[in-house]
Amino acid sequence: MRARTLTLTVATTLVAVLGTAACATATPASSYRNLPTSGVPDYQLGGSYTPPAGVTIVERDSTERPAKGKYSICYVNGFQTQPEDATTWKRDHPTAILRDAKGKPVSDPGWPDEMLLDTTTAAKRATIVRVLTKSVARCADRGFAAVEFDNLDSWTRSKGKLTRSGNLALAAALVRLGHGKGLAVGQKNTPQLGASGRKQTGFDFVVAEECFVYQECGAYTKAYGKRVIDIEYTDNSERPWSSVCASTKRPAMTILRDRDLVPAGDDAYVFRHC
Repeated sequence: MRARTLTLTVATTLVAVLGTAACATATPASSYRNLPTSGVPDYQLGGSYTPPAGVTIVERDSTERPAKGKYSICYVNGFQTQPEDATTWKRDHPTAILRDAKGKPVSDPGWPDEMLLDTTTAAKRATIVRVLTKSVARCADRGFAAVEFDNLDSWTRSKGKLTRSGNLALAAALVRLGHGKGLAVGQKNTPQLGASGRKQTGFDFVVAEECFVYQECGAYTKAYGKRVIDIEYTDNSERPWSSVCASTKRPAMTILRDRDLVPAGDDAYVFRHC
């Protein structure tokens, strides 16, 4: 997120999470439906609404229902806490929250109402997986085809308290969890992983924010080919949208949204696609 949201399956996931981020065991592609290599995506995290004409792929929060007749992606905050869930994490899973030297929760500098989850040990990662299993199961039960776990790059905002390897170990476990529920699993941002995001964790596709503005799209397309969704934002684009769409450096599935991702009908709503 750019600065601006069973028993057998659980057992398998916990076995995976106890190790490091070694090469992920491939899940047969027939057990889940991967992101299409073409289409028009919409990113509806600020609230669901009827997709605009021509949209074929829709991402919504795990608390929402999938869009009927569309390839639907379910959003889960995999590496940080959602604001509305902070009290539950503190009360029921306090050891899973990353803390500073004084024992205070470490928050995302750009999103201070989100606490970073602690991926430093196998036990802590196992707790996170157990908690998120409910959300992933809900995604599958409601009919989503895929899930993407946000804030994979939380280690870059942890002031050295988290590591890339710890986050990749959790990511590999979350991919296994998603695949076990019959869902394709998407990487979120984190271009610095290169191909390792796919090789070490088993991610199937990627959802990137502003890869065109930050000149990062090539890192994603080299790893995932055409299975890349890019969301550009109106408050951080100096080029005309027609110029962005004309560029060969953008992924085919590139859209423009307002930063707050408000629903259609709101005065601030913006949605455009190439």
